[in-house]
Amino acid sequence: MTNIYELRRYGKLSFLIASAAVVALFLYFSNSLINDLAVQERERMEIWADATREIVSATTMPESDEPSAETDIDFLLRIIQSNTTIPVLLTDAEGNILQHRNFKFPVAEDEADFGLPAEPRNVEFINRKLATLARGENKIEIRISPEVCQYLYYEDSTLLKRLSIYPYIQLLVMLAFIAVVYFAVLSTKKAEQNKVWVGLSKETAHQLGTPISSLMAWMELLPDMGVDKDTLVEMNKDVNRLSTIASRFSKIGSEPKMTDENLNTVIGDAVDYMTTRISPRIRLTWQPGAGAIPVKACVPLLEWVIENLIKNAVDAMEGSGSITVTSGSGPLNAFVEVADTGKGISRKNFKNVFNPGYTTKSRGWGLGLTLAKRIVEQYHSGHIFVKTSTPGEGTTFRIELPVDRHLL
Repeated sequence: MTNIYELRRYGKLSFLIASAAVVALFLYFSNSLINDLAVQERERMEIWADATREIVSATTMPESDEPSAETDIDFLLRIIQSNTTIPVLLTDAEGNILQHRNFKFPVAEDEADFGLPAEPRNVEFINRKLATLARGENKIEIRISPEVCQYLYYEDSTLLKRLSIYPYIQLLVMLAFIAVVYFAVLSTKKAEQNKVWVGLSKETAHQLGTPISSLMAWMELLPDMGVDKDTLVEMNKDVNRLSTIASRFSKIGSEPKMTDENLNTVIGDAVDYMTTRISPRIRLTWQPGAGAIPVKACVPLLEWVIENLIKNAVDAMEGSGSITVTSGSGPLNAFVEVADTGKGISRKNFKNVFNPGYTTKSRGWGLGLTLAKRIVEQYHSGHIFVKTSTPGEGTTFRIELPVDRHLL
């Protein structure tokens, strides 16, 4: 079962890499298109600059050349007038504005809102535009003659500006769509998983009910059959434990009854029960925190979590070692730690151990820690996690529960 989560991890990584590659290609081609359009606009402005130079040159030609110059000027004027989308500024060598075109001047219902009359305001607007464009790269030199030089400044067209931000808008829309789909799938998967847990738990409790009832009836008959009293006591403990287990399963999927409890008492009972049911070669130590630790808890379910952690620790040590169960409390949370000297867990699997189906045992179902996480986090509003683990040295699981402050 471990391979499933390894494949899932690699699958997520592959998906992220593929997504990043698609986004990179999308931005690359979009930027290429924008750059091509920018080059075309530059070429159009160079033609516009050439037309301006020819007009100026034609107006300074000798009288004998006027007819041909007029013909050229009509054509050149059409070139200049054909530009209706790209804002342009023409200045002399000293920076004085000679001509401007296609700029949208600010308009107000009340001219006093700008503090200036309309014409001075437009002049100031154009001067600010010139100062801005002079700092950019959209500048073309127009050499009229060796002594006369003009400069053409231009802004990107509205179309080019819109196209420049379009890839990023589309990227945000794509990311939002992917996020919505991801969380929708995740929520659906979680809901289905919850139904499986509830169905499995209810059915298990139902199936256990009949043989447990039968065993309880036999327990009443065994004293009359001469069975040893000590044996009956131990058998009765196990039958009661089976009944408790069935009750635990029946509570999964239902809202358990939470009561005011001393955490030390709950954990101590679970440890006492497990002490006589593990190998004598494994030393189980219980170190309760000082004083009472008040919590809201469902005792059967919380005991189940501790028993499960102890059983996992026993399996991890393969016959011998030590387990230490510790409790304590801080300003906001109470905690329980179960530390063992087993084979440990690699850091990459700290979260995977709580996934359904994850197990390192040949016959394990991989459900114990998943149910433990559900009980702690969903029913007790707590948190369970691998605090520390070193392969070959051991593992420490930590449970944190909110302290019931009003009971202090």
